[in-house]
Amino acid sequence: MTSALRRFPPHLVRGVRVLHQKQNCAPHFAEIEVDFGPAGEGFAFEAAQELMVEYGPAEGLSRFFAAAAVGIEEQLRVPGHGVVVATRVVLRRARADTFGSHELAFRIAGYLAARKALEHTGCPRF
Repeated sequence: MTSALRRFPPHLVRGVRVLHQKQNCAPHFAEIEVDFGPAGEGFAFEAAQELMVEYGPAEGLSRFFAAAAVGIEEQLRVPGHGVVVATRVVLRRARADTFGSHELAFRIAGYLAARKALEHTGCPRF
C-alpha cells in the first residue's frame, strides 16, 4: 500500500532566505528571500510589488529572477520528495553582484531555497 502524495506547501512558509556564494575563478553570488504559499495547483512565481533589490544594472534582473524560479520548481518536482506541487512563490528580496551574479548562481539559490522550505515542512530528504 502506498501513501497518497501530500501537497506542498501544506501551509505558508515565509522568509526563506538563501545566500549562494562561491569564490573562485568563476564566482557565484546570489541572495534571495522568498515566501512559499499553497496554490490551487501547479507552480507560480512572482516578484512582490515591494520587492527589495540590491543590484546596479536593472537589465539583468529579470533573467536572474527567472533562473531562481526554474531552480525552485526543479527542486520541488524531484520525485523523491513525495509531494504534489501546488505552490505560489513570492520573491521578496534579491541581492546580486556585478561580478559573480549570473543565471546559474540564481538557479542554484532557487534550488537551495526550495530544499530549505521542504525541510521546514518536514518533507523527506534523500
